[in-house]
Amino acid sequence: MGKAAAARKLASAAAFGGGGLSVLGAGLYGVLSAEAKLARRAIGNADGTPPDATGWYGRGRPGPALKVALLGDSSAAGYGVDRVEEVPGAVLASGLAERADRRVYLRGFAKVGAQSSDLKRQVDATLPIEPDVAVILIGANDVTHSVLPSQSVRHLGEAVRRLREADVHVLVGTCPDLGTIQPIPPPLKQVARSWSRRLAAAQTITVVEAGGRTVSLGSILGPEFAAAPSVLFGPDRFHPSAQGYASLAGVMLPSLLAVLDLVPEEEVQPEALRGEGVLPVAAAAVEAVKTPGTELGGAEVGGARRGVRGLWVELRHRRRHPQPDAAAPDAAEEERSEIDKAPGEPGAVDPAR
Repeated sequence: MGKAAAARKLASAAAFGGGGLSVLGAGLYGVLSAEAKLARRAIGNADGTPPDATGWYGRGRPGPALKVALLGDSSAAGYGVDRVEEVPGAVLASGLAERADRRVYLRGFAKVGAQSSDLKRQVDATLPIEPDVAVILIGANDVTHSVLPSQSVRHLGEAVRRLREADVHVLVGTCPDLGTIQPIPPPLKQVARSWSRRLAAAQTITVVEAGGRTVSLGSILGPEFAAAPSVLFGPDRFHPSAQGYASLAGVMLPSLLAVLDLVPEEEVQPEALRGEGVLPVAAAAVEAVKTPGTELGGAEVGGARRGVRGLWVELRHRRRHPQPDAAAPDAAEEERSEIDKAPGEPGAVDPAR
């Protein structure tokens, strides 16, 4: 079975409640299940709580403010760093405030150790604050805990659909390539690489089908990390370091701006010379896995969203811009308590001001 067909079948299994085991094979699943336990012991438990990046960014910038919700696992929460300026939420919010020249309110819902099944609770907590956009980073813990990919994808798809039904834009950073993680020994390393890449492709199909956008993070934990593991991996050799999180956020920021229609006019249309264009979703998903920072979102061809080979998607390689210095949120505790109050309630903050 070709990679595009496998990703398509896996996404279909999730949509219709199938197990999806046959896509990967019982032998592959068995190897991963057995050796994932060894890898988790080598990595150790994620103890401690990352700094909370929730709060306001872009002091003095004009309104209306942008509200961003950050959902997912330890890669979204920023496990392993000590300063709030180093967590990915602070890096993203600081960059968004500067590039958009707007105030930004970030609210973090990500939890260390979260799997895709935990997204339901995170979405429940997200919807009341009515964010403009939700950024989701999820999937690595599903792989290391041997969760069937079809189950992972189904939970993610449900989360994206609920957010889109509430008119919240969604940007998903797909599962990174776990074949680069140092504590994972062969043959699990090769299995984890295959599993995580197929999961990322299936996540892409499901998210785009549900109305969201994706950014591939494949080799953000790949060549860059392999070349400088002591710099881009944290002490446990599994989670990124501060520089690693900055690299991750730098890849996602251009797509976050695009989701909010805040890209420069000259970058609106795809550029063929940059390898951008429109493809069927399954083929585009497999292509995206190969190149970090590849963004996929729904498109139309001749006024139609679908062709013979499924949904049409626009494949983009957004230009990266110099990342501004990340800042800590302004008066995080005070502002958070005010913005979370119901409209009209004494002391409530109108984010549009």
